[in-house]
Amino acid sequence: MAHNRLPSWLKVKLGSTPNYGKVRGLLGKGSLHSICEEAACPNRGQCWDAGTATFLILGDTCTRNCLYCNVNHAKPNSVDPEEPKNLAKTVKKLDLKYAVLTSVTRDDLPDGGAKHFVSCIEKLKRIAPDTKVELLIPDFMFDDAALRKVVESKPFVLNHNIEVCESIFGRIRPEGNYSKSLELLKKIKVFDHEMLTKSGFMLGLGETEEDIKKTLHDLRGHEVDIITIGQYLRPSKKNIEVMKYYPPEEFDKFKNYAISLGFKHVFSGPLVRSSYHAGEIVEEIQKK
Repeated sequence: MAHNRLPSWLKVKLGSTPNYGKVRGLLGKGSLHSICEEAACPNRGQCWDAGTATFLILGDTCTRNCLYCNVNHAKPNSVDPEEPKNLAKTVKKLDLKYAVLTSVTRDDLPDGGAKHFVSCIEKLKRIAPDTKVELLIPDFMFDDAALRKVVESKPFVLNHNIEVCESIFGRIRPEGNYSKSLELLKKIKVFDHEMLTKSGFMLGLGETEEDIKKTLHDLRGHEVDIITIGQYLRPSKKNIEVMKYYPPEEFDKFKNYAISLGFKHVFSGPLVRSSYHAGEIVEEIQKK
C-alpha cells in the first residue's frame, strides 16, 4: 500500500539564513553541483545553514535510472577538467572542516570516474589541507583497479551505499548488484585495512524487518564500520511510491540491533541520509 501524506516527524523547513545563501552562491560561482539539490534532500536547509554541503562531481546527469532517485538520467556531458580546482577553492572559501564528495554514476567513462575522484582529492589536499574528505562512491562497474586508485588517494572515509535491502534490490536498482556492492566494500579493507568504511540504506520501499536485519548482518559481515539508515521520501511523481513511513521508535530499534552487531557507529532515523552529520560521526569514532 502506497503512502502519500507525510507524518509529522518528517516535516522540515528549508533554510533562509545568510549561510544558506552563501553556500548556494558559491556553488553557482564554481559551476558546482550538490547532491543536496539534485536529490531533493530534506536536510539541505539545515546543512546549508550550518555552512556545509555534499558536493556532486562528474556532472549532474547519471547513466543509470534507479527508481528512487531524483538525479537527471540521460547521456552525460563531458567531464569538466576545472571541477577539481573549483571544488577545492569553494571548500577553502567555506572553511569546511569536513567535506563529502559524491558523484553520479558514469558508466560511459572507462574507469567510471575514479580518476576524477582522485584529482579532486589531490586538489583538496593541496588547496584545503585542513579539510577531512569523505567519498561516497558509485560502484565503478566493479573494476578493482579503479577502486584501488581511489583507496590509495587516502580519503578519510570511503562510503558506498547499498541503498536498499536485497529482497527488493533487483526491482529498485536493476543496473546495480547487491552482492558485488558488498564485495566492493570488503575490498576497500583488503586494499587498506585501516580505512574507515561506510554504507547506508533506505526504508519504506517494501522491505520486511527480517530483510533489514539481514542487510545489517551482510554489511557488518563485509567489515563496514559506519552505517546510516533513513526513510525513503519520494522526490517526485516520476519516482517509486513510499510503501511505509517508519516512526522514530522503529529506527531506534534498528539502531540498537545494528550496535549489537558491532558497527563502530550507527546513525538511524527518519531524516538520516548518508552524509548527514558525517563529520560529527567521525569525531565521535575518534574520541572512542
